[in-house]
Amino acid sequence: MKKALHGVSVLHSNAVTQLRIAHETGFDALELLPEHLFRFLEHGGTLEKYKQLMQHYNIEISCINALKRIGRHQPQERREMLDEADKICRAAQALGCPVVQIMALNEIDALSETERTEILTQNIRDIAAIGAKYGIKFQIEVVAFTPFNSLKQGQAIIDAVGADNVGVVIDFWHLYAGCDTTPEEVEALDVNLIYGVHFCDGRRLHPGEAWDERVQRNYQPGEGEVDIARWVAAVNKTGYSGVWCPELLSPTHWEDDLWQIARDSMDSLTAYTSK
Repeated sequence: MKKALHGVSVLHSNAVTQLRIAHETGFDALELLPEHLFRFLEHGGTLEKYKQLMQHYNIEISCINALKRIGRHQPQERREMLDEADKICRAAQALGCPVVQIMALNEIDALSETERTEILTQNIRDIAAIGAKYGIKFQIEVVAFTPFNSLKQGQAIIDAVGADNVGVVIDFWHLYAGCDTTPEEVEALDVNLIYGVHFCDGRRLHPGEAWDERVQRNYQPGEGEVDIARWVAAVNKTGYSGVWCPELLSPTHWEDDLWQIARDSMDSLTAYTSK
């Protein structure tokens, strides 16, 4: 098992500090947000300098998270999306990062299921082709608050795309809160399609409530509704031995000390995965 600090867990920090904190709290890697990396680059940093810092702290970049809104389909927006994919992949290659996360948000919600499927299939196929030039793989995150929210849908898209560098991330909250995926489905998944695990908690939507991740995910592991032990067991039954990344999307806990957030994330991950 490789353990990665998630950049969203320490959202109110920068890409350099995250490397130090990850090192000091026992992580092997960092799942880096592109906005943190590109802010570093926009203000005088270079990829070479960042790679030197990675080596100094002995921290890998396990994933760049994420290329978002991959359902963009109007010509200009789609061109911008593919340019963004190229930019992220070039950075990933330079940093020795093997995986980029991709996800659709609400940009295609109003379309029919057939239209959504056609758009996502073609877009992911083209994104995969860009990644192939750089040796980059892509993990699809199905998102609970969109129509593209189940593991079955993710598998169907992967089959339709037909590229060997596209898989999924098993995100406990998204799969649980999307209401259409069970741990048993994870157990049955081909382990070669699992590129990462997001270890996290939260709850489902309450009746009459609007989706807001910062509300439904405002929980440390063990505080929400997710049967974390059951999801951990399901992943283990696949034989997966890759990156596990505790993801804390919690405005309440974001106000804790950054170092303590990382330490708590590591302690929680260790407690659940060492049983």
